[in-house]
Amino acid sequence: MFSLEKRRLRGDMIAMFKYIKGLTVFLLFFPIPFACFRLFGIVLIFVDISLVILSLMIAHKYHSLDVMIGNISLAIAFFFLFDVLLRVSIEGFEKYFESKLNILDAIIVGVTLLIDFVYAVSDFSGISLIPRAVIIFRILRVIILIRIFRLASEKERLEKLTRRIVSENKRRYTKDGFDLDLTYVTARVIAMSFPSSGKQSWYRNPIKEVARFLDTKHEGHYKVYNLCSEQGYDPKIFHYRVERIFIDDHNVPTLEEMVQFTHSVMEWMLQDENNVIAIHCKGGKGRTGTMICIWLIENSLFESAKESLQYFGKRRTDESTSSKFQGVETPSQNRYVEYYATLKWKYNLQLPKAKPLEIKSIKLYAIHGVGKGNGSDLRVKIIMEKQVVFHCVCATQENCQLFFDGENDWVVIAFECCPVVSKDVKVRFESSSSAIPKGYDDCAFFFWFHTAFVEDNRLYLSRNEIDNLHKPRMWKTFREDFAVELHFGEC
Repeated sequence: MFSLEKRRLRGDMIAMFKYIKGLTVFLLFFPIPFACFRLFGIVLIFVDISLVILSLMIAHKYHSLDVMIGNISLAIAFFFLFDVLLRVSIEGFEKYFESKLNILDAIIVGVTLLIDFVYAVSDFSGISLIPRAVIIFRILRVIILIRIFRLASEKERLEKLTRRIVSENKRRYTKDGFDLDLTYVTARVIAMSFPSSGKQSWYRNPIKEVARFLDTKHEGHYKVYNLCSEQGYDPKIFHYRVERIFIDDHNVPTLEEMVQFTHSVMEWMLQDENNVIAIHCKGGKGRTGTMICIWLIENSLFESAKESLQYFGKRRTDESTSSKFQGVETPSQNRYVEYYATLKWKYNLQLPKAKPLEIKSIKLYAIHGVGKGNGSDLRVKIIMEKQVVFHCVCATQENCQLFFDGENDWVVIAFECCPVVSKDVKVRFESSSSAIPKGYDDCAFFFWFHTAFVEDNRLYLSRNEIDNLHKPRMWKTFREDFAVELHFGEC
C-alpha cells in the first residue's frame, strides 16, 4: 500500500513538473503569450511604484489601507519570483546563472521580495524616525528601473531560447557567434530548418543569419536547396545559388525529382572540391533527411537505405539534450529512400519503365475499433501529380463496393472504374468518424508508392509502413496487426 502511494505521488509530481514546463514554454517562448507576459510584468512594476507612492502619501493615516498595499506589493514580488523560477526550470540552474545580468535579476527579485515580506509581517508604525520612504522607496525605485531595463533588453536572448525550444534536440551550430538550427551531416552537406524572416524568425533560423553564416564559412562555394512547396524567399540573399524542389510537408518527392536532385548535386560538387550544399525544408528533418539520404547513397557513402537513414538521424539528433529521434520518420519517405537505393544499385540510376496498373481493391486488416469498425465511415482518394484522379465514399458505396467480414476482422473496398495509375501514386484515407484522430495531411492515414516497384500485382503495408499510423498516439485506434493490402490488375 505504501509503495503504491509512493508511486502515485511520484507520478503526480512528474505530471505537475511536465505541466509547469509546458506552461513555461507557452508563456515565455511563443511570441504572442510572451509579449502578453512581458507587458503584464511591466504593468505590474508601474502598479507597484504607484502603490508605494500612495502608501507614502496617505496610507499612514489608514492602517487597513497600508496593510492591503503591502499585501499587493508582496503578491507582485512573488510574481517576479515565479518568473525567475520558470526560466531556471527551462534553461537549467548552471546555464541560467552563467549570465551576470541573470544573477543581478535574481538578486533584485530576491531583495524586493524580502523587503515586501518584512513590511507585510512587521509593524513599523511606531518608528517615526525611520520613515518607510527612507528604507525602501529609493532602493525599490532603483530596483524597479533596473528591472524595466532588464525586461526590455531580453528580446535577443529570448528569441534564441525560442528557437532552441522549437528545434527541440536537433543538433545546432553554436560556434563563432552563431546559434542556428543547422547541422553538418558531412563536411560538405548541411541540413537546416527554413531560413525565415518576419515573425517566423522568432522561432526558426533568421535568413540574414543563415546568409551571414554561409558567406562567412563557405563564401562563393555554397548552393541552397529549398524543398518547401509551401513557401520560398528571394534567392538574391544567397547570391541566386538556390534550387527549389516543390515537396509537400510530410510527403515525398517523385522518383524523377530524386534523380534530378542527385544529378544537380553531383554537378555542383564536381565543380570545386570546396563546394558545399545546404538543404532545408521547414524543420530540416523529413524532406531534408530524405534528400540528404539519397545523396549519401548516390555518393556511395552508404549502400543501403537503412544505413543512410540511421546515419542522418544520428547526425541530426543532439543526444546530449534528449534521446528523441530527429531523423526521417515518415514511412513513405523511408520507402522512397529504399526505392532510390534499388534504383542506384539495381537499375544504374535509369528510371524504370512505366508500369501502368489498375487498382482493383484495397483490403484493410484489423478493422475492428477503427471508426465504425466496418469501413463504412471511410473515404478513399487516389492522387497522381497532385491531382485527385479517383475517389470513393464507402458510406454510400459511391465508386466502390464494401465487403465486410466481422468474423475475420477485415473489410474489402472494391473499386469501380478506377483509372489507370502509373509512377508515383498517393492513397489517402479520410474518415467521417470523430473517433479516428487526424494526423499529417489532415486525414486518418495515407501512403505513397511507385508502380514500378509493385510485385505480383500486390502491395502489402503493415501499420508501421503507413503514414500517420507510425505515430504512437494513433495506436489506440489502429492495432498492431492493422494493415493495408492493394490488389492490382495489369493494363
